Amino acid sequence: MGEPGAGQEHVVVIGAGIAGLLTAAALARDGRTVTVLDRDDLPDAPVPRPGVPQGRQPHLLLHRGLLAIEELLPGFGAELLAAGAVPVDTGELAWLGTGGWAPPSHQPHVLLATRPLIEHVARRRVQALPGVRAVGGQRVTGLRRDGASRWLVDAVTAGWSDAPPPPPPPSPGRSDAVPPSSTGGAASPPWPADLVVDASGRASRLPTWLAALGRAEAPVEEVDAHLGYATVRVRLPAEHVVAPGVVVLPQRGRGGGIAVPAEGGRWTVSGTGAGEQRPPRDLPGLRDFLAALRDDSLVRLLAAGEVEGDVATHRQTANRRHRYDRVTGWPDGLLVVGDALCAFDPVYGQGMTVAALEALALRRADGAGRLGRPGVAARAVRTCVRLGELPWQMATSADRVLAGLPTSRAPVSVLAGRWIAEVDRMSTHGDVEAQLALSRLYQLAATPTSLLRPRLVARWLRARVRGLGPPVRRPPVLRDELPVVARGPVGGAR
Repeated sequence: MGEPGAGQEHVVVIGAGIAGLLTAAALARDGRTVTVLDRDDLPDAPVPRPGVPQGRQPHLLLHRGLLAIEELLPGFGAELLAAGAVPVDTGELAWLGTGGWAPPSHQPHVLLATRPLIEHVARRRVQALPGVRAVGGQRVTGLRRDGASRWLVDAVTAGWSDAPPPPPPPSPGRSDAVPPSSTGGAASPPWPADLVVDASGRASRLPTWLAALGRAEAPVEEVDAHLGYATVRVRLPAEHVVAPGVVVLPQRGRGGGIAVPAEGGRWTVSGTGAGEQRPPRDLPGLRDFLAALRDDSLVRLLAAGEVEGDVATHRQTANRRHRYDRVTGWPDGLLVVGDALCAFDPVYGQGMTVAALEALALRRADGAGRLGRPGVAARAVRTCVRLGELPWQMATSADRVLAGLPTSRAPVSVLAGRWIAEVDRMSTHGDVEAQLALSRLYQLAATPTSLLRPRLVARWLRARVRGLGPPVRRPPVLRDELPVVARGPVGGAR
């Protein structure tokens, strides 16, 4: 693609992760160039990047997130499937929650793939859009005004990048002054922009940049259960497995784990735990950790396959959100999305879906008028904060329990928690409708008020009178757990 012309509007997106790529797709249109900057060299293949420390951990794209991405990048799901992603009905997962096993049901499919593959397919699609380019090897160091309305994004060549700095897009009135670098890289000419989006993730330096612009510090909310992952990739023959995946949720004082398929006939098998229950960093320790869980499915899956590579750990899992919606005098033409705005504990799989919903919100705001107009960016930031409110409450409430932290004593919160526990208890005793209601909430396809539907309340009242019935039996996971007569060809795993 050629260099953008002088008469066009320029957008700079900081960060080429999922949030940054989807935002670029949302803002791409005629008469505008979109440049996505990232400190990593951006690979041409689906391989892990240094700037994505959780890249080797399990990932799933919730159904609501897939629908949102399809609006931004039509055909994305089909391309991801063609690249090897595995479609899974979450109702068929062997799911051991806090109260017991979930009953089997039919639910919308999710797509299971490694983070590098999801990002690779998204980056390939976004870079093919007219006027969009992604530039690696650029560490953004500052943000400043160039006149009354335009921005200058300062950057240096990233410390771990060997790529030469690319030329910035030409622009009338662009400042030729290159501020000296204090971060060890060679300074690049500043990138001019009419609109800047921070999608740089948990490592965002936006608080520092806002302070330099004279803005008051935004309040930061954090709930940290000190959750940790330890993950290995396993080549697992499909004929050995009858469940499409296994989830053992962690509990207060007890670990959990997950095993799900990905592209290439490989599975990711992970242990998870909070605080002192975090899994060890070595393979023998991980095996012992999985063997001590409430169910032995995960350690048996691990033993049934061939481990590839070493154990990958990840412990940056705090829920943290910056309340930029409360900053007075929010700068026009400045937006923030993804983990740079609100980062969730990744165990709940919400991040990519929330990023996609934020990108759609920015597309709608952009369609209604220029995002650089006075006050529009501030309203868009408030909208993105609201989009993260429900998943924030879900993730932090669960993590408070895991960490033994005080939970809300507000009457509404207490009653809601008790009702969700009742619906979950119905589910683990075979009520499929209760399970579907919980799943829709988890998939961000429904609100908590959906759990108060009269039909579901009536089922609870009937259960109170007649009894709940027996708990759901443990589903088979491996082929050798099936009765002998049922051990025919297996197609549950891919």
